[in-house]
Amino acid sequence: EIMRNLVYLEWVSRVRVNHQAVLRRAQQIQGRKQGKNQWQAAWLLRAVTCIDLTTLAGDDTPSNVHRLCMKAMQPIRHDLLESMDMQDKGITTAAVCVYPARVTDAVKSLKLANFSLPVASVATGFPAGQTAMKTRLEEVRMAVEDGATEVDIVINRMLALTGQWEALYQEIRQFREACGEAHMKTIMAVGELGNFTNVYKASLVAMMAGSDFIKTSTGKESVNATFPVAIVMVRAIRNFFLRTGHKVGFKPAGGIRTAKDSLVWLTLMKEELGDEWLNPSLFRLGASTLLADIERQIYHYVTGRYAAYHELPLA
Repeated sequence: EIMRNLVYLEWVSRVRVNHQAVLRRAQQIQGRKQGKNQWQAAWLLRAVTCIDLTTLAGDDTPSNVHRLCMKAMQPIRHDLLESMDMQDKGITTAAVCVYPARVTDAVKSLKLANFSLPVASVATGFPAGQTAMKTRLEEVRMAVEDGATEVDIVINRMLALTGQWEALYQEIRQFREACGEAHMKTIMAVGELGNFTNVYKASLVAMMAGSDFIKTSTGKESVNATFPVAIVMVRAIRNFFLRTGHKVGFKPAGGIRTAKDSLVWLTLMKEELGDEWLNPSLFRLGASTLLADIERQIYHYVTGRYAAYHELPLA
């Protein structure tokens, strides 16, 4: 273990990211022509199956969590799916994502509907991660006890900003242990990490410590998921895979609102990591309003016109 840590830390210390090259590559991907008509509709349905449908608001209640779960089970109106002959393909979102205190509500709603869908909980003092280690760990354990099968943890930015990579590794290892069987997604809060090199290093450390996914943002920072930062993170995933044979997933979150955006994210995954990463086991989109726009675009594809807001059930 100590030997492996030294090798890992050596790897982390050697990292340098070429800022300009990252920006150029991000522009290239954003400039790609998107497919039209049925190709686009198929990609949009793929995006739906990768969404972690999320509500993380101070005014969350059992009833809006219930509504979120119903929407996650049936994200696209049944008649629209029928028109595309997709009604029996099990199109649901990948998971629902809520605050720890709302996990029981989500689990209860899904159980009542007799529907199996992962419930993800944010934890570890989300969004700032500025609470005592003891309470951060306890929060993870309680979320898992309440039925969360996925936990989105936040890293302690202070450790990354001050270059304490060994300490960050040890901290994430403890979260990994507290998650037990649950999948762990590690939120980098990229908008608060200062530069691309720090983002790459933090991503490596999070993967070395056993993260199943690395995630860009909490959605509460002033800068969230951007394409340049995503390039840096997926390159870290690719290098980690080439070096260890271990596949880690990627989750951009925060500010992803349009169907067009979701297509760019899928393009980025396909080009950088390949088709294997284009499914919910290795790719998630953290979003709360994205689904509504995707459904509008699919409605347009099927009917040739845009829906009035009252024609589509609330996301």
